[in-house]
Amino acid sequence: MAETAHAIPLDPLEPRDLVAPHHDDKSLNETLLDHVWRKPGKGWFMMLGITSAALGLLVIGVTYTLARGIGVWGNNQPVGWAFDIVNFVWWVGIGHAGTLISAILLLFQQKWRTSINRFAEAMTLFAVMCAGLFPLLHTGRPWFAFWLFPYPSTLGAWPQFRSPLVWDVFAISTYLTVSALFWFVGLIPDLAALRDSSKTKLQRTIYGLFALGWRGSGRHWHNYKIAYLLLAGISTPLVVSVHTIVSFDFAVSQIPGWHATIFPPYFVAGAVFSGFAMVITLIVPARKYLGLRDVITDRHLENMNKVILATGLIVSYGYMMEHFIAWFSQNQYEIWTFYVNRATGPYAGVYWLMIACNVITPNIFWFKKCRTSIPIMWVASIAVNIGMWCERFIIIVTSLSQDFLPSSWDIYRPTWVDWSIYIGTLGLFGTLFLLFLKFVPAVAVSEVKELQLELKHAAHAANGHHGTDSAAVTHGAH
Repeated sequence: MAETAHAIPLDPLEPRDLVAPHHDDKSLNETLLDHVWRKPGKGWFMMLGITSAALGLLVIGVTYTLARGIGVWGNNQPVGWAFDIVNFVWWVGIGHAGTLISAILLLFQQKWRTSINRFAEAMTLFAVMCAGLFPLLHTGRPWFAFWLFPYPSTLGAWPQFRSPLVWDVFAISTYLTVSALFWFVGLIPDLAALRDSSKTKLQRTIYGLFALGWRGSGRHWHNYKIAYLLLAGISTPLVVSVHTIVSFDFAVSQIPGWHATIFPPYFVAGAVFSGFAMVITLIVPARKYLGLRDVITDRHLENMNKVILATGLIVSYGYMMEHFIAWFSQNQYEIWTFYVNRATGPYAGVYWLMIACNVITPNIFWFKKCRTSIPIMWVASIAVNIGMWCERFIIIVTSLSQDFLPSSWDIYRPTWVDWSIYIGTLGLFGTLFLLFLKFVPAVAVSEVKELQLELKHAAHAANGHHGTDSAAVTHGAH
């Protein structure tokens, strides 16, 4: 009788799934550094012009606010938090995908993060920078922001360290610092590659300055790997803690619609949801115009769509639980907020747009055709970001505009200054991202080379085992 040979399972991760197999180190260098050295095209300058014009709106809006005070915003009583905090929470959420992709997926040794981590990390930095503008402007007189610091003064003022608003300052500043360090450390080998391939003295000097004397020695790589892993370990808790603390701004209050224990996980899932959607929004056009389809493959995009689907289901569950708890508690204020004010009140259109974008749209990713269709995923990612902005607006404005006393209710309407500052931060984000794409490798060259080598070795080993097992079966049969 023939002996049954137990086949060694093949690695399901084939090289062509994550990196085109025809590349070697030289071709990867040429492909991934080409967009840095070549002259920008008309499309890049056109986009830079659009984002710069939007950035001009930010300058106008901020200047007018500082000159006239925040009374030029639409904020009123009782809606003291409005566009500024809506946009703050939205931008902080967008920044979450970078840390998740870079840190958590690194610790879990997910190889598909390699080609997209630098996009996401850059997005994190720029989003947090945009978010930080809003609380600073909301203080009214940001040039006196040092009054908020704990130092002995004649004012006798001292920060309330039991307030989540103070925790926010520490959380966001820590997040920005660690994310910047993580991004920069990962850049060092690629900056050295740009230094070595520079054609002018100025380029060599600038890239050499930021490469910090990298020479690619064994000692350098050893220290680099340790530092990168340590920063990943430090960054991982920040994925959960930052948006948890942001959710405490609302959850610890008594306002109807805010006082909920589900807010921390609900906010974290929503942050990852919107963050991955923004990565899709940016990476789809970038991979086309930068010629990166060989390293940012359909496998990467499909995996990100799966994460959007999973986090979208968690967000949908959060919506259902909010409504269930309002009904189960039989609290008249909660019932009014969820079943009357939000669903049929003055902002009902925003509420139902949120439901369409955040609940219905992600479910198209149950179907592989939708997960792998570039136009469908790009439009869906934009819809998700619109939906998450609507969610922040609904949470903040509806609960404040109609709280406990009908006599104090009022409608919030954003002014042109509110819109100018919001659109301006989109311009700031877009301008920084375009400059990043021009002057820095958009994909981690050293990590892609390492991944290519690992996948080729794994493929050869799998083919070798497969050949050995086939020979064993044939020998046993004879």
